[in-house]
Amino acid sequence: MHYLRCITCGKRYEPDDIVYNCSCGSILEAVIDLSEVENIFDGVNPSVWKYSSFLPVEKKASLHEGGTPLYESINLKKDIGYKRLFIKNEGENPTCSFKDRGMTVGVSKALELGMKKVACASTGNTSASLAAYSAHANLECFVMIPSGKIALGKLAQAIIYGAKVIPINGNFDQALEAVMSASKAFGIYLLNSINPYRLEGQKTIAFEIYDQLGEVPDRIILPVGNAGNISAIWKGFKELKGAGITDALPKMSGIQAQGSMPMVNMYIKGEETLVPEKNPDTLATAIRIGNPVSWQKAINAVRESKGLMESVTDEEILAAQRKLSSREGIFVEPASASSVAGLMKLHENGDIDEDETTVLITTGHGLKDPNAVTESIKIMDPIDCDMDTLRKILGE
Repeated sequence: MHYLRCITCGKRYEPDDIVYNCSCGSILEAVIDLSEVENIFDGVNPSVWKYSSFLPVEKKASLHEGGTPLYESINLKKDIGYKRLFIKNEGENPTCSFKDRGMTVGVSKALELGMKKVACASTGNTSASLAAYSAHANLECFVMIPSGKIALGKLAQAIIYGAKVIPINGNFDQALEAVMSASKAFGIYLLNSINPYRLEGQKTIAFEIYDQLGEVPDRIILPVGNAGNISAIWKGFKELKGAGITDALPKMSGIQAQGSMPMVNMYIKGEETLVPEKNPDTLATAIRIGNPVSWQKAINAVRESKGLMESVTDEEILAAQRKLSSREGIFVEPASASSVAGLMKLHENGDIDEDETTVLITTGHGLKDPNAVTESIKIMDPIDCDMDTLRKILGE
């Protein structure tokens, strides 16, 4: 059994309550009975539903999500001067982003509740994932996107999966406000990360890292947009400890783009309340969010874990994207590369220890948002295919 609990006042809600916020205005989390979970961390066949005893749903709308590779960095760690560096590549999920973990659980909960319509606001990956899982579960899907501010690869996914795509004049934060109001008014199940069941699926990243690595790493570094993922992964590790499966916890370190860094500002200033960024601006569209809905959970995760928040420029993001691709053969979208850029900056500034075992989370595949690459490169002019010309280029 499980229940929902307000993270601020502690008020409880029942599993069949369709509620996203507490009456006090704060956000909710799912609380499961850790005495009933199974210790099945044997390093074999990791996937979201392998850890079903940790998940507060009975139905299962699945596209075989999870089980993403954990690569040990070979070249990047040498370039930076790191000892043990791993990359958890979430771009290998069914719709090529980590969002699938949350959607399999969130859409499963929608089915349990008997909902027929689901909706979300999105910068891209959420819409693609919800559209796919809605199609699989035979649910009507509506997605609101900021007009002209979504990568075409992600928009194409949402459309081809059959979602009703609604562009709005405004940014992501305005789209989220609109879809939250519409969901309440029209009886539609909301599946943004304010929905606590979404984060229950995303916490399985923590379970897989422990399962694949055989230990809890010293540090996790990941991009922060709406701030649900850093919260979810921290919750997963805390549940492992709460269940007596491990004693260790990682330091959670979140990276934002400098044009959209409200949580970094909050962390640096030691503030207790988030001041939203009114006009977020970064080429990393997946983290172009000025008012992250899960900021309370996220700042708690960073502070409780003795982690860090850092910002990186768009130029640093693009350089990290190229470096990860050319040195490790892993192509990720710009937002994902912020974790690599963050590692490099934190290491250069002496904020982290090169002896730490660190896992970078890359959240989405590079083909989700190829524009940043194609617009920044120049391909050589065509050549004649004769041996003299080829010799000049290729060498003898």
